[in-house]
Amino acid sequence: MATISFARGAPSLDIVDVEGLREAAQQAFTNDPAGTTAYGTSVGYVPLREWIAEQHGVELDQVLVTNGSMQADAFLFQLLVNPGDAVVVESPTYDRTLLNLRNRGADIHMVELETDGIDADELQRLLDDGLRPKLAHIIPNFQNPAGYTLSAAKRAKVLEQAGEFDFTLFEDDPYIAIRFEGEGLPTMLSQDTSGKVVYASSFSKTVCPGIRVGYLVGAAAVIKQIQGIATNTYISPNMVAQSIVNAFVRSGRMDSAVQTVKTALRERRDTLVAALDRELPEARFAAPQGGYFMWVELPEGFDVAALQRAASERDVIFVPGTDFLLEGGENTLRLAYSGVTPEQIDEGITRLAQAARSLGVTA
Repeated sequence: MATISFARGAPSLDIVDVEGLREAAQQAFTNDPAGTTAYGTSVGYVPLREWIAEQHGVELDQVLVTNGSMQADAFLFQLLVNPGDAVVVESPTYDRTLLNLRNRGADIHMVELETDGIDADELQRLLDDGLRPKLAHIIPNFQNPAGYTLSAAKRAKVLEQAGEFDFTLFEDDPYIAIRFEGEGLPTMLSQDTSGKVVYASSFSKTVCPGIRVGYLVGAAAVIKQIQGIATNTYISPNMVAQSIVNAFVRSGRMDSAVQTVKTALRERRDTLVAALDRELPEARFAAPQGGYFMWVELPEGFDVAALQRAASERDVIFVPGTDFLLEGGENTLRLAYSGVTPEQIDEGITRLAQAARSLGVTA
């Protein structure tokens, strides 16, 4: 049996605009060979920075382009988070965020994630009880791992909290363009009147994963400090990749490339929902309106670690929910539907249900 993996959050090759990228690479080397091949500056390739600044309605000195958005995260954490500093994250949250913050020695406070985003009332109680976080990390759109989206009301509330209690609101938003259903919401960055938001996004989810180009947008003073860290880390990021991205986003092919991804992901999401309803009706989930991921809860007391082993024997791979939490979640899992075809999803969930039945889950 061929292995079916629900573990990796990346689009499959069949929905990547390879031809458009080939043309963009040609344009990059033809139109700006000097800028494409040079070291450049630590803040990134200037024409791409200009494009990003235009998209967000900010000044050029508020933008820094990095080697993927995870490096943007790491730079921000390095600047702001010292051992013992309180940091708020969603529960569950991206496993690499937890790893990075643990490596910084942060005092991590996980706040319950609801289907409409972080529980702002729980966060308010923590703040009222004296918690003074240095930073709150929020993935507002199609959250990894849950697939949930932060509501407009909660965006306003968390912004208000950041201003009142003087903490940085880190809006980590790599999936914003991958909405295939419903109406989009304004970024918190665009509504920030107190300079508390630092925004990150990535071209890995819209151009291709291998491009490794991400960016930060924030107050000019914060970006200036991060520029110093970037300079000491690598002198400059990957100018070739950034120049190719710049040519791609300015070519007119970006919209069609994103639409191809969204159309495919909607079909894959629909197939996953139908397969779970048919094969594992006891599973609880909220179907995402975009992005790559779905969070699934099995009955209380069910051992997903055992399911992971049983599924592996049937050549199905997924990530257990415990990877995204500091504690609990033993009955949860994350399913990434972005890198598998509808046929693979259907077969994979059939095998996953067989594994679950072997462990005593009954329909």
